[in-house]
Amino acid sequence: MANTTAKLLLTAALIATAACSKKKPAELPPPPPQETTAPEPAPEGQTGEVGTTVLPGSRADFVQQAGSDTVHFATDSHDVDAEAQAILAKQAEWLQRYPNVAVTVEGHADERGTREYNLALGERRANAAKDFLVNNGVAASRISVISYGKERPVAIGSDEAAWAQNRRAVTVVPIGG
Repeated sequence: MANTTAKLLLTAALIATAACSKKKPAELPPPPPQETTAPEPAPEGQTGEVGTTVLPGSRADFVQQAGSDTVHFATDSHDVDAEAQAILAKQAEWLQRYPNVAVTVEGHADERGTREYNLALGERRANAAKDFLVNNGVAASRISVISYGKERPVAIGSDEAAWAQNRRAVTVVPIGG
């Protein structure tokens, strides 16, 4: 009798399993259509990289609107050239739109020269950028300066290309604006 009960239970289990199994559809659905046109760009100032949103008043918004957070200088110079003036003018416009944002201007130098000389040169560069921003309507109290001299290069190398990238002033907007 135990054998018969076991056979009945096994048969019931097989029937239940067979009843629950899915049958393959006679025909598979077609694959999703491939997009042939480029997606429309988002409104300016609204998105950054795919899946991210640029918040007005944020660091990403500053860089996007100003075109850059960095201006470059000639060797042994802290003179703000025409290209740097154009970038700083856009930075000043952005800073005027967001009067509660304070920034730090970092001054940098290339690897040539002594540590002391490059710290002083970096400070002159940061102050030159600050002075331009102030002369374009940004309150001096909103701008602090710091010099890193040659201590924080963005380009490693001992050639003109690397040195040119490292002779800079960077306007840093704090995270969150």
